[in-house]
Amino acid sequence: MSQVEWDSEDELEEKPFQLAYMRRLFRYVLPYRRTLGIVIFIVLLNMGLSLAEPLMLGYLIDYGIVKNNMELITWIGASLLLFRFLGWLFGYLHTKLINFTGQRVLFDLRQQLFNHLQSLSFRFFDGRPAGKIMSRITNDTNAIGELVNGGLITTVMEVTHLVGIVAILFWMDWQLALLSFITMPMLYLIVSKLRPKIEGSWSKSRRTMSAINGNVNETIQGMRVVQAFSRQKANDNRFNEINTNNKAAFMRAIRMESMVWPLVELIGMIGTCIVVWFGAKRVIDGALSIGFVMAFINYLWRFWGPLSALSKVYSQLLSAMASAERLFEILDTEPEVKNAATAKELPPIRGEVEFRNVAFQYGPDKPEVLHGINLKVKPGQRIAIVGPTGAGKSTIVNLLMRFYDATGGQVLIDGHDVKEVTLESLRSQMGIVLQDSFIFSGTIEENLLYGNEDATEEKLMEAAKSVRIDQFVSKFPDGYATQVEERGSKLSVGQRQLLAFGRVLLSDPRILILDEATSSVDTETEQHIQEALARVLEGRTAFIIAHRLSTIRDADLIVVVRDGSIKEQGTHDELMKTSGLYANLVHSQLLMQQSFNDVLNEKSEQQVG
Repeated sequence: MSQVEWDSEDELEEKPFQLAYMRRLFRYVLPYRRTLGIVIFIVLLNMGLSLAEPLMLGYLIDYGIVKNNMELITWIGASLLLFRFLGWLFGYLHTKLINFTGQRVLFDLRQQLFNHLQSLSFRFFDGRPAGKIMSRITNDTNAIGELVNGGLITTVMEVTHLVGIVAILFWMDWQLALLSFITMPMLYLIVSKLRPKIEGSWSKSRRTMSAINGNVNETIQGMRVVQAFSRQKANDNRFNEINTNNKAAFMRAIRMESMVWPLVELIGMIGTCIVVWFGAKRVIDGALSIGFVMAFINYLWRFWGPLSALSKVYSQLLSAMASAERLFEILDTEPEVKNAATAKELPPIRGEVEFRNVAFQYGPDKPEVLHGINLKVKPGQRIAIVGPTGAGKSTIVNLLMRFYDATGGQVLIDGHDVKEVTLESLRSQMGIVLQDSFIFSGTIEENLLYGNEDATEEKLMEAAKSVRIDQFVSKFPDGYATQVEERGSKLSVGQRQLLAFGRVLLSDPRILILDEATSSVDTETEQHIQEALARVLEGRTAFIIAHRLSTIRDADLIVVVRDGSIKEQGTHDELMKTSGLYANLVHSQLLMQQSFNDVLNEKSEQQVG
């Protein structure tokens, strides 16, 4: 599903009923069918007690109050109190058991989604905002949970209630029962016509609230940019517009509800008044008793509650259909990169890498990003990959890590095709450091151990010292137990990058990939990293993507990529002699550096003068 389709699908809060989705959802409930059976039994028992109350009240009036029978009044009163106590007890058990079941279903569904998401290929996440995916794991699973928690049991309870009430009303007096339902067609017309408008108004209100949350979240995350460009006034105007839309949508929904539901109650009261009028007339004629009419009216009042509850369940059901479609779309997405049926464990590698006529494209209708890539790397060699933005440099190492599968040719490690070995055995012997390495919330030590939880303290300290992590950790009171907060926000950019280096080095990879790994650090930090890498990379095969000359000039082989193919390869000295693409890149970088230095010198001279 494309980006546009995802955005449009997320706007839809309701979908028509789909039996296939319901069957699939029931699979998550089936493991807890015994508990649900107990809940349904308790609900039916509670309904029986509830339906007995009006009859008992009618009996109390006719045979207790009218006939001055205090003993009967006492017994019926005590029985009603007992019924209410049992109703409270059954309600407590019902609520506890159904919430337990609902939470277990939510737990299973969220766990399955989370596990499945981790198995999906990078292509799935390309163009799909993280916020939309998170919404499916949280909001959509909650919609399913609401249906399980409230909808299923409410349906059983209220349908039972309705059937029981209708049966009792016709059993008591079929003529009064028919009169009481004379307003039903009018009620149906009003609810069926206006209910969709009410729900549509609340849906719009929720969407505008979502827009507010998105705008506030974006503003908070980009606060530095907002203040740097003095965009506060423009942002105020934009937020005022979104906020106004939300207020208007909310007030429209309130107006609709305040008009419709009192109208529904009025129609219900008309039906009740008709019953009261005819019932009173028959009481006066001596055909019916006062207690009988009161019990009948009590049942009639109870009739409207289940109808309202079932209407809400119907809305929950349609909402759950939309959520189920979105969730199952994720669960039905097969990972493009996965272990083949005949995949074998990759044995310990030496680090020999070969690209044989490799081609790659992101989709059948997309142009080739790489074509005709042929490259052979010996174990322990340091390979630098350079070229302009969009040339395909990162794609080459992504194919090596098997984040994507080549659409043509072969990628081999020690002679093994990466498609024919298990992903875990492949990636466990490789490491990668990106330009913006992700640091997880937790301690410095936990982040270092992320790629090798079994590493000894001695190994951890050795890796930390190799990339100079120990120098800044010693300044924290809690040392390696320091909490780095979300995305490592407590650390500087350079410290986060050093931590990423320590993490990958502690995993002891045979092949190490550095994708613009030093571009975001200052010159001093880069010098620390270069000194550490000179020792750490010895004996390991390394692929280095970088623009800085200091990072790549000592590489054993420099590969120049442009327009998806290798244009030049050789050592720094060899490529400089050819005066080709690489030489032009180096000269351009030197000129830019010289111009920058000239500007700094000029400013220094002006300050001195």
